[in-house]
Amino acid sequence: MRNVLILTVAFVSITAPAAAQIGKTIAVPAGSEQDRALTPIYAAPDNAAKITMIDKFMESYGKGDFELLGDHLYIQTYLAMKDYAKVFEYGDKILALDPDDLPAAVSMVRAEEATGETERLFGTGEKVSQMIARYKAQPAPAGTPTDQWTQTREEGLKKAGADISYVQYAMIQAAYKTTDPAAKAALFARYTAAFPDSSYSQNAREQTAFAYQQGRDLPKMVASAQAAIAADPNDAPMLLLLADYWSDNQKQVQEAGANAQKALAVLQQAKKPDNVTDEQWQQQVSIEKGVAYTCLGQVDAIQGRNASAVDNFKQANPLLKSNAYYYGRNLYRLGYTLAKMRRIAEAREVLTEAVSIDSPFKAQAQATLNKIGGPARRARKRS
Repeated sequence: MRNVLILTVAFVSITAPAAAQIGKTIAVPAGSEQDRALTPIYAAPDNAAKITMIDKFMESYGKGDFELLGDHLYIQTYLAMKDYAKVFEYGDKILALDPDDLPAAVSMVRAEEATGETERLFGTGEKVSQMIARYKAQPAPAGTPTDQWTQTREEGLKKAGADISYVQYAMIQAAYKTTDPAAKAALFARYTAAFPDSSYSQNAREQTAFAYQQGRDLPKMVASAQAAIAADPNDAPMLLLLADYWSDNQKQVQEAGANAQKALAVLQQAKKPDNVTDEQWQQQVSIEKGVAYTCLGQVDAIQGRNASAVDNFKQANPLLKSNAYYYGRNLYRLGYTLAKMRRIAEAREVLTEAVSIDSPFKAQAQATLNKIGGPARRARKRS
């Protein structure tokens, strides 16, 4: 077989058919006029000069598949020049000619990331998702055994893996950088719709719920958390988000308790991610366990099991000390429950500490403390 030049992410000469790839393969016969015209373009060290040479190539050969090849040369060169408007121009042209052209889409994502065009980036990322779906659905070519085609297709996906991962990462980072909670939630939701099984999908589902929480869109927060749990029943952060919301608002109390218990069981088996330090992991797990115990205490308090509530609040206390919000709230809950049980001396001590914590529960703790006779009195030292 004659040597041919194949259009992929780069241009290479091969002597056998290429493995299946996402997007069109363009073969340039070695030694042809087009091959001779392309050689100096690849070798040109100056991008401006390269553009002039590509212009001449397109004047002579820019029809059919060679139009696609020339547009690829343009987009790669303009990307190197950081002329992002031209990258978008030629990227759109390429995707009109070949909607499955993954290399062009990746180049566009690089330009969209550099220019901060989040909406455009997500549109391109969604096109990449559709490319992958179409590629996976391709039937075996005539005469090719199914198992051989399956292996070839898997090799194609593996070859494209780095590019696909880059697109996914760029989308996730763009969503994180979005400051408006509703817009952020919508972007994370779009990501999980486009890439439901990627390595970032669980995190994206969680961030959707957290963004809705931040924006105080509580019905969507609950729905998003429930969707995350449906995808992963052992999603401890989402189990705790619902347990905390329901117990704090005295809704679905039984389910809140069940979620908190399940989260505790999950956390007992949880393994530290590679990108988290031991100290960060210990603090995270400590707070999550503390939230689970304070939820259980709140469920007990709602149902009148005050002694059990006190036990759970006390278990939560040391676990939550690194977080003023949760620690202050737990102290208030503990002190309030002790006051209800007429354990006044203990209640005063706990509420006095709650007042000393800079949290939203400081005023509530002070009001309860005033009702039971003021702060705890320290014993006088004897002279």
